Amino acid sequence: MTVQTSLFDSLLRHADPLIVETLDRALAEKEISVEESTRLFYAKGINFHLIGMVADELRKRRVGDVVTYVINRNINFTNVCIKQCGFCAFSRDFREEEGYFLPTEEIVRRTREARTLGATEVCVQAGLPPDMDGENYENICKAIKNEVADIHIHGFSPEEVLYGATRSNIPIKEYLLRLKEAGVNSLPGTAAEILDQKLRDRISPGRISVKNWIEVIKTAHRLGIPSTATIMFGHLETPEDRARHIGLIREIQKETGGFTEFVPLNFIHSEAPMYKNNLHVGIKNGADGNDVLLMHAVSRIMLNNYINNIQTSWVKEGGNMSQLLLMWGANDFGGTLINESISTAAGAKHGQLLKPKEIRSFIRQIGRIPAQRTTSYKIIQTYETKEKEDVLDKVENTSQFGSYHELIKMDKYRYKNRRN
Repeated sequence: MTVQTSLFDSLLRHADPLIVETLDRALAEKEISVEESTRLFYAKGINFHLIGMVADELRKRRVGDVVTYVINRNINFTNVCIKQCGFCAFSRDFREEEGYFLPTEEIVRRTREARTLGATEVCVQAGLPPDMDGENYENICKAIKNEVADIHIHGFSPEEVLYGATRSNIPIKEYLLRLKEAGVNSLPGTAAEILDQKLRDRISPGRISVKNWIEVIKTAHRLGIPSTATIMFGHLETPEDRARHIGLIREIQKETGGFTEFVPLNFIHSEAPMYKNNLHVGIKNGADGNDVLLMHAVSRIMLNNYINNIQTSWVKEGGNMSQLLLMWGANDFGGTLINESISTAAGAKHGQLLKPKEIRSFIRQIGRIPAQRTTSYKIIQTYETKEKEDVLDKVENTSQFGSYHELIKMDKYRYKNRRN
């Protein structure tokens, strides 16, 4: 018997038998129930570390040692929104001075600039302005594709799709077909937060319902429009809520196969209205380190047979924590972003741009292999030994991209000065 085997056997003897049984089943690639997964979220000590080891092993079996990233740009074209979600520090009422709205020509300019910098994707999302033309999203996509035909438009959350369909007075399916025709290539699976209606009614009353979120996502998948899937955690939700949310994502994936990745998103609390104003008893100030690790690990364990890719958010967690998460089930580092408004508005401190060479450095430091991918996870280039400077890496003055805090102060784009 080797020392290593003896040590591992000793660890198992001190672990919770129920957790060991669950992890054994996960390693046998059996499906782990919501109840079993909930138990994992409560793990401490040796049990906690075993969960991380199993998640890492499953990650390695499923996708190997390659860690992917995408060169992309976020374009949040307006912060004016009819909703007042308790977790959102980004949105503004249309009467507020800080409300902005980027005209289509500026959206196209930003897309064109991103493409020259090597971006393969623009992520287009925004608030829900009160007087929006139902064809606005279509017109944005058509304008982008007319100028930058080969860019991937990762655009419009289920909330925005529902809003666009409502403003256009047409069914969701017809609206999604119009978006696809206009150039939408995939949907961000945001606006999910926690897919529990009672909890949604507390943190974001009036937000898209669980039922409608599922309808938009399933319809998009059936029409050949893939999407991501997300969860926002670290506020009022319980481990049971988290496990049920991931379980629901898994059931949708079994039916449609349309999710490309799962992205856990930690609640950024410092500027969030429901935290600043102490609107809920027991509200947390985001998830702590152990919870963040468990969220990614349990996501891998629950979804491993159905969704290959678990993404870490460097915007939420920072580069060093994201490295650690790559050893707890995650295999994707996300995107360069270039502009980031929503987390920044909420108080995130990790910047709005991470250059490709910086992402590759984080990945290499833990002995993994960086690879640039497309939005749909096709590998563009793997960097096993060879290094190069991307166009974006050579940009020294990143202030040219502007920032959210500058944007909300610019008279040029003030919403209330906008001409319809």
